[in-house]
Amino acid sequence: MAAATLSLSFSLDPQHRHHFSKPQQAFISPPQFPKYPLTLFHKSDRYLFKPSSSSSSSSSSSSSSSPSSTTTTVSPSSLSYLSDTLRTGRFLSNEELEKLKFLEDVTYSRELRSGSLWVRAMRADEMDITVALLAESFAESMLLPSAYNSLLRFLVKQYLIERRAVMPHAVTLVGFFRERKENGDGDEEEEEGEEKLAGTVEVCFDKIGANASPPTPTPPKNSPYICNMTVKEQLRRRGIGWHLLKASEELISQMSSTSEVYLHCRMTDEAPFNMYTKAGYQVVKTDSLLILLMLQRRKHLMCKKLPVVKSPAESDSMSSNGELT
Repeated sequence: MAAATLSLSFSLDPQHRHHFSKPQQAFISPPQFPKYPLTLFHKSDRYLFKPSSSSSSSSSSSSSSSPSSTTTTVSPSSLSYLSDTLRTGRFLSNEELEKLKFLEDVTYSRELRSGSLWVRAMRADEMDITVALLAESFAESMLLPSAYNSLLRFLVKQYLIERRAVMPHAVTLVGFFRERKENGDGDEEEEEGEEKLAGTVEVCFDKIGANASPPTPTPPKNSPYICNMTVKEQLRRRGIGWHLLKASEELISQMSSTSEVYLHCRMTDEAPFNMYTKAGYQVVKTDSLLILLMLQRRKHLMCKKLPVVKSPAESDSMSSNGELT
């Protein structure tokens, strides 16, 4: 099964090394890397955002955020995540700084039948494992030999670094999963082991964060866009992909003033298409047959209208325990 189309755009030609803003085709002398959708599965349930439980934000949340506020004052010891983003040579307005703080502190959490899931913004020290997951999914979809794995990881990492530089206009979300064990009598035991990276998804909120060369049919650059979604193979069919989608939609509702969100779905991916339809997405445009001449698969561009909530700096939609009201 597959889901939101990967929007990585790079060339393997020695004269065009890791140019992520080039047209969406990428070549392996001479075949192309067509765009491909990644895995998404469905399971609808209520969801919530709450302050991150990580050490980098918990101390600041308890000392500086009011019960009804979704933003917190970040302490100097927890500035590593933000400072990595700020070292881009780009001037950030006060509004952008507030949105960065919001993205650092919010977490989408959900209890699934098989365990617990947390979705939040990717941090600098989580880039390598996210790169590995994306490269693995890309190679799996394209049936590439293992010899290309190192090159794929390098190119994907360069892409994520570039995308990270446009925060808070776009963000890479990561989902961590902790499995719940059962004893011999069928009773649930306490959760065991460390949380593992289960999936990732990229969310673009506006024109500044839009990808320079998205797949066709081309979505509006000033509208939010969901792409590059994948779930680790061993953890599929547990509802993780569905909640990556819902987490993306929730963030878009709070970060963007535009109510329409777009994504791509390959025409051959029946299960994801049914899931998107169930989630409220409708086809607005489909690739023509000419796309086949570029060695790419035909895709649907799908759209959904989301409710628009207050901006992160003004939102009072969270109670003191972080649950959406």
